[in-house]
Amino acid sequence: MPSKKEPVYQFMNCRLLRNHQLIVDDLWVRAGKIINPEKLFFEEKIAADKQIDCGGVIISPGFIDIQINGAFGVDFSDDSNNADVEKGLEKVAKGLLEHGVTSFCPTLVTCCKETYAKVLPRIKKRAGGKSGAGVLGLHLEGPFISKEKKGAHTEAYIRGFPNGFADVLDMYGTLDDTAIVTLAPEHDRSEEVIKELVNRGIVVSVGHSTSNLIQGETAVHHGASCITHLFNAMLSFHHRDPHLIGLLTSKMISEDKKVYYGLIADGIHTHPAALRIAHRVDPEGLVLVTDAIPAMGLLAGKHQIGAQMVEIKGKRAVIAGTNTLCGSIVTMDKCVRHLAKATECGPVLALESASLHPAQLLGITNTKGTLDYETDADFILVDDLLNIKSTYIAGELVWNSDNSET
Repeated sequence: MPSKKEPVYQFMNCRLLRNHQLIVDDLWVRAGKIINPEKLFFEEKIAADKQIDCGGVIISPGFIDIQINGAFGVDFSDDSNNADVEKGLEKVAKGLLEHGVTSFCPTLVTCCKETYAKVLPRIKKRAGGKSGAGVLGLHLEGPFISKEKKGAHTEAYIRGFPNGFADVLDMYGTLDDTAIVTLAPEHDRSEEVIKELVNRGIVVSVGHSTSNLIQGETAVHHGASCITHLFNAMLSFHHRDPHLIGLLTSKMISEDKKVYYGLIADGIHTHPAALRIAHRVDPEGLVLVTDAIPAMGLLAGKHQIGAQMVEIKGKRAVIAGTNTLCGSIVTMDKCVRHLAKATECGPVLALESASLHPAQLLGITNTKGTLDYETDADFILVDDLLNIKSTYIAGELVWNSDNSET
């Protein structure tokens, strides 16, 4: 039991996102955790040290972005001599607070072995706070993907695993701080690789793939539990073989195996009609991701990012001088608002798709993604239009829309 010296905070005049509904209730926080007020009243017989009037807003668990390649000019895959990985990570972590993100998975696109050796040891899991959102572990999106569905990945670095899991260890060097690996399940020996990754507590997501439905189902049978940015970088739905998209309605997957899927709800990468199809088929599996590139958070105009000149035009980031998309620049709060508008799913599902669902995928709902008692007090205050008003990590105010204390 926490010491009585730890102050108790009572967030009042609010609606809590709890148990898949918005309820009128207070949120009680002590020592960075959400606490049960009944124990406080009846066992400790104490009241709140400080009451915070929330002005009728919604309190939601903080957002979790499981796929973000960089932001604010920082590229997580940059291993150049002038790249300061730790400072870049801190810059992104700090900037994400404004967008309601309290935890994230820095994502590396397909790289060469030398880049992994330089970068992976320098990105560690860490708790969030005033310095920025917490790091839940890396998302390694490649190099074990399909050349035919490489997207913006460098084809020369893409490979399979002819030697099985030994190739994975040889390529990455370390998996100590890895949360997710994206791979194409059509590669030979993918089943043994998936099994070993899952045995090590790593989520396997299938994507950047030419896989048919049977290969996708086989991957799920061996432990895969997610589809990387549904509809993007995979074979399109076909009525004779729906490919990986068919995993959303497959009857060959046992009921105890849940398959989640990432969606980039920026109005560009995924058409609103496609969002509606996915939402109506499987709302509980929907995980919003930004898949943001380093241009996210930068002003309109041209920016030199690594070796590439990128131009931001409205909501799009293109290779300068062309109309070729080079990635998403959407923020997570915009994804939530766009999903709510495009699907008319309501605030509960929209917010849960960026909080509860990614936490369920990562298996961390005992600490993140809910407002349950004894979980981490990582939460956000949002208005009825789902605009972020304040962000809290471990019960501490880390960002506020008016830059004043709540």
